[in-house]
Amino acid sequence: MMSGRALKILACGDVEGKLNALFNRVRSIQKKSGDFDLLLCVGNFFGTTAEAESEWAEYKSGAKKGRKGVFTGASGLQIAYLSGTETQHEPAPAYCFTSKDVTTLQSSLMASSKFKGVDILLTSQWPKGVWQYGNNLEAIDIKSCGSISVAHLAFALKPRYHFAALEGANYERLPYRNHMTLQENAQHVSRFIALANLSNSSKKKYLYAFNIMPLSSMDPVELVKQPMDVTESPYRKMTKEFQKTKLGETATEESQFFFDLSKREGKKRSSEGGRPSPHQSKQPRKPPQPTGPCWFCLASPEVEKHLVISIGTHCYIALAKGSLTPDHVLILPIGHHQSVLELPSEVIEEVEECKLALKKFYKSIGKRFVMFERNYRSQHLQLQVVPVPVQCCTIDDIKEAFIVQAEEQQMELLEIPEHSDLKQIIQPGSAYFYVELDSGEKLLHRIKKQFPLQFGREVLASESVLNIPDKANWRECKYSREDEEEFAKAFREGFQPYDFSLLE
Repeated sequence: MMSGRALKILACGDVEGKLNALFNRVRSIQKKSGDFDLLLCVGNFFGTTAEAESEWAEYKSGAKKGRKGVFTGASGLQIAYLSGTETQHEPAPAYCFTSKDVTTLQSSLMASSKFKGVDILLTSQWPKGVWQYGNNLEAIDIKSCGSISVAHLAFALKPRYHFAALEGANYERLPYRNHMTLQENAQHVSRFIALANLSNSSKKKYLYAFNIMPLSSMDPVELVKQPMDVTESPYRKMTKEFQKTKLGETATEESQFFFDLSKREGKKRSSEGGRPSPHQSKQPRKPPQPTGPCWFCLASPEVEKHLVISIGTHCYIALAKGSLTPDHVLILPIGHHQSVLELPSEVIEEVEECKLALKKFYKSIGKRFVMFERNYRSQHLQLQVVPVPVQCCTIDDIKEAFIVQAEEQQMELLEIPEHSDLKQIIQPGSAYFYVELDSGEKLLHRIKKQFPLQFGREVLASESVLNIPDKANWRECKYSREDEEEFAKAFREGFQPYDFSLLE
């Protein structure tokens, strides 16, 4: 491997002892595409043939070992590998690895203060939970798939490419970031690619060709560039929970953020024994404090607590005051944050949980999920979530209604990539209006001067969507306290099976 150029690499899934088939295929590819610098194989390499069994026997007996290691080429390309499948038994068979192997490999690489990550990580098993925040995963049993130890290793080593196999599937996850936006310096992204077995009959992809310049040779600015479809790390929350468990720490909610929901069905949190936050430390970081009375900080006396539906660790769901419909709700941070741009990562994660739960609930009653945020002349983040009956209009109808009304008011409403992060597009402190549909489509308007405060409601109340134009202004939608309590009670009962905040 020569330095000063990008390397051509070919990665392969489970070979299962079919070496002739592998090399014939590689020769065929090289005739068309030129020579590759490396062929990397993950998963079940030897198979179960008699010949393979004899070659593998020394590893099974322990005479030869190959559990873990690091390979650094002349080019500076660094490849970390963890062989076999995880076992809890000691002494471990030579074709398995233990948590001790993971710790040793991780420590050997991270001992240097200059460590930024590895170029490639090879494991047989998938990392547990890699699909979180990613693209859809089909035909995989996520309960049995993957290793938590591999997930911790991937989180620590920050590989630019991570290959795995064993599941008989091809899954190319969207790239994910290795830093917390606005809280840490930008780092390179990671790409996880699972490959199928060579002999699969379904034509699933078992080879992956790519070019890579070693991390050590790359321009720092180029290295940390973030693609438009980058997502949050799938491992951060899991790793925090694991660390808490290992340390035996417990965390409780601050009592100022809690109040009981009277006559609430099912198990619920208490101020002394709520679900611990995976990100909470012994001295929790307090959110910014409002400069005056806030109608939405949960600790504030101004909050109309009879409207509250569900309370999580960092967020809560409440019926909207002057709601468009009886099941129009808000997702709100418990502490004082002005917009999504200012939310810490742990709050963002719980917002996503809220959104997913509401989507499932609305779908169960034949309605679509439409969410919007107006970060303009507001001091506390309010994510407005308005359900629209499926028979009422299509997603395209709703999208068109927003775009047409924006054009009529001479506003530019742009479509942004489905997996984009607002923090990458909008600078902190900027005013904006944002829409998210349950199809994953997103619309954004950068507010420069003036903006109609009721724009989101006006679009959804219009004849082309809900056809309730008289409810466009929330101040005109007055309900009695008794009506609001009935709406809240009905919503809680229907939402309960989907409410992630209820303990199992």
